Amino acid sequence: VIIVSTLGASLMSGAADLIMVFLALETTTIPLYVLTAFNREDRRSAESGMKYFLYGSFASAILLYGISLLYGFSGQTNLYAIATFLGSEGFASNTLPVLAAMSLIVVGFGFKISAVPFHFWTPDVYEGAPTPVTAFLSVASKAASFALLTRFLLAIFPVTLVIGGTEISTYWAQLAAALAVISMTLGNVLAVVQRNIKRMLAYSSIAQAGYTLIAVAALPAQNEISVAAIAFYMFMYAFTNLLAFAVIVIFSEATGSESIRDLAGLSKRSPWLALMMTIALLSLAGVPPAAGFFGNFLLFKAAIDDNMTWLANMAVVSTSIR
Repeated sequence: VIIVSTLGASLMSGAADLIMVFLALETTTIPLYVLTAFNREDRRSAESGMKYFLYGSFASAILLYGISLLYGFSGQTNLYAIATFLGSEGFASNTLPVLAAMSLIVVGFGFKISAVPFHFWTPDVYEGAPTPVTAFLSVASKAASFALLTRFLLAIFPVTLVIGGTEISTYWAQLAAALAVISMTLGNVLAVVQRNIKRMLAYSSIAQAGYTLIAVAALPAQNEISVAAIAFYMFMYAFTNLLAFAVIVIFSEATGSESIRDLAGLSKRSPWLALMMTIALLSLAGVPPAAGFFGNFLLFKAAIDDNMTWLANMAVVSTSIR
């Protein structure tokens, strides 16, 4: 099942056709529904699997509706052919249909990357799913979704596309900036008050999605820098998160607990385990010289180079909460 989901994630990052986009997305997601509810002896696992399935189905339907609008407008399934049609003289004067399709697509991707306000499933699913599944879910699905979102925006709604006298990238950049601010702020604030380590990492994952959206918002002006920032941040996040969840797996199997309170004194009981957890948390918090600091630096640089200093300042304030 994990191999099937991984195959879907690989196809997502390289998809250039609407049909392949949706098939790859569902190939990635449907096995995750099964894996989340894999532990049949745990009621929390069954509950999280049901929640993930219901929210995921609803989000997929919204995304599919947005994709169907794009196909209905253009009669094309190739992403670049759709962008060419949207920029044609007969269509470029009408902004509303394109904005409607773009909004639906962003909502669908917002669920996949756990951005606020589409994050409601994340804490419960992360806590209820078996910990190895949570680790895979937090890394594979998010990284593949950001790769596909970046390709989708740059292919169908590129900087050169002008509709109604305005560059279409202006709209999705502003939307990404707004989602970034509320995601990283709410994610960090709610992570502070959690008592379960997996729920804390769930809200951290929401905040990390917000930070990555900073580079998405900067894509129109800094394509190469922003894409590099997204790639590096996702690479860093994947290894750091897997390290944190590996410690949780070892700790929970030894103690039967996932409570943050029970981690107290871990440095005396298992110094190496405590060291690995410390490194993972410092990286997620963006503390130098951990990899997370350099990831944040690239994201902030992309925002500043795009004259979105306010967004970088908001990110710095949000980072101080961590």
